[in-house]
Amino acid sequence: MNNNKKPKVLLHICCAPDSTASFERLKAKYVVIGFFHNPNIHPEKEYQKRLKEAQKVAGIMGFELLTPPYCPEEWQREVKGCEHEPERGRRCELCFRFNLRAAACKAQELGISYFTSTLSISPHKDSDLILSIGDGVAKEFEVQFLRENFKKKEGFKRSLEIAKELDLYRQNYCGCLYSQKDKDLET
Repeated sequence: MNNNKKPKVLLHICCAPDSTASFERLKAKYVVIGFFHNPNIHPEKEYQKRLKEAQKVAGIMGFELLTPPYCPEEWQREVKGCEHEPERGRRCELCFRFNLRAAACKAQELGISYFTSTLSISPHKDSDLILSIGDGVAKEFEVQFLRENFKKKEGFKRSLEIAKELDLYRQNYCGCLYSQKDKDLET
């Protein structure tokens, strides 16, 4: 299919490895535009590392990558009061909504009819919750959410294979300050 005839989709990217198999799945039907919106990632050094890897993937795989400014204070305001929630708790739900709202808003701003997120590829994240939030946010911004559960059809396994082939950095925690602290307690 000619790129001129394909609709565009804005792909919220949480990290480079997860973007690989997600992009691979979408590229046949859509012109994919990446959106690296992750003010939840802490510390900034980690954010920069993940951003650099996302830029590497975009360059290799051939898609545009939009990168809004890093503003962790906005994310911290969003999850205020949920600092002590466990991983997969209310804080994660608020974080998903925050990032998906940003993606839907950017899609609307750019006149892109569709958006989706790599968040659903992770076996550590609740895909049903992510898809449900995406549906709600889509209505709010009058854009369409692609209900892609990227972990299906061995999507996560494929992301691991491509990440290994491309020698991508794979983080060992979700990214936020609170998941980092939890990870530090485990070691």
